[in-house]
Amino acid sequence: MNEAPAGSQETALIDAAVDALARALAQTAVERDRAGGHAAAERERIRASGLLKLSIPRERGGLGADWAVVLRAVRRLAQADSALAHLFAFHHLQMASIVLFGTPEQQQRYLCAAVQENQFWGNALNPLDRRATATPVAGGGYVVDGTKSFSSGSVGSDMLLISAWHEASGSALIGAIPTKRAGVSVFPDWDAFGQKQTDSGRVGFSGVALAAQEILQAPGVLPSARASLRPLVSQLIMANLYLGIAIGAFDEARRYVIEEARPWFAAGVAAAADDPYTQQRFGNGWLLIRPAALLAEDAAAGLDAALRRGDALTDAERGAVALAVAEAKVLAHRAALEISTQMFESLGARATSARYGLDRYWRNARVHTLHDPVDYKIRDVGRYQLSGLLPEPSPYS
Repeated sequence: MNEAPAGSQETALIDAAVDALARALAQTAVERDRAGGHAAAERERIRASGLLKLSIPRERGGLGADWAVVLRAVRRLAQADSALAHLFAFHHLQMASIVLFGTPEQQQRYLCAAVQENQFWGNALNPLDRRATATPVAGGGYVVDGTKSFSSGSVGSDMLLISAWHEASGSALIGAIPTKRAGVSVFPDWDAFGQKQTDSGRVGFSGVALAAQEILQAPGVLPSARASLRPLVSQLIMANLYLGIAIGAFDEARRYVIEEARPWFAAGVAAAADDPYTQQRFGNGWLLIRPAALLAEDAAAGLDAALRRGDALTDAERGAVALAVAEAKVLAHRAALEISTQMFESLGARATSARYGLDRYWRNARVHTLHDPVDYKIRDVGRYQLSGLLPEPSPYS
């Protein structure tokens, strides 16, 4: 996707900016999780950080970071606030979509505008929701009507990546439009018990014009092996969100044990951190995080290598990346749920006080890990081991 990775000095500056942003978001994470709704001020903080251009290629005015760098940023932000890390990550998923689906002219138009106007992009491309339909009109354009659910980042966005079902071809088109276009309505009705500030409500379309030059993938057109990497970018984003939740829960639990927890009377120790059962739980937690992190980094390296292959990428190479992403996502999924649940066994009853907000790690993990069934990722891994069949391209693999 990018001609060259950022140099070590630039990468260090990026990491420092991400860390500063994460620390700022962490200061209000508990209160905002409790309140829910639209985190307008925090989204503007993300915008002001300059990190919305992180994945945009250098030739389009962006920072040109590899996805390994972008995903590390997602993971770090998720440690502090996985909902806003989700918004950040899905903005970059839309940038990847422009690169993977757009013509050179569309890339120039959309990516340069994203940099120059410091745009925040949202997603209305839920592939399983066919309620938004596209009707062709003269001139090669379409009119879009209907609704899209689970539209992450739509509230407060500048631009939307959308999909709409085309009945005649039995397929969807993909396009890009301004959020404030006539006929577009964004509904802030996301009410899940976790990931509360991902702005993932519905988007409604009523006679929305989609011009020919705004269509990134026409209906009936099968994506190339390279274009079909988009779902893998999405899945690896999720793996790093889960991993960030696991690390955030682990770090917060460790801080609590060292600074606030009291040892159980039968332990015979003066400090909670010296309880052998507590040590065992933290050892087990780390042994969930460590392999998940290694597989996530391995998958990110594979994704970057595949993107650099460009149109020469083969189906087999694409399938190998899909397998690596599936492995990483399964382990990150397990780490997030297990650590965010088991942490309380080491912390005790006082840690359930609402003022700590420690339950948000489990709630966020539980909501987001239901995005698509983890069993099908495990099936893909097992099927490959038994028959050598690589995962087939789909909107989720």
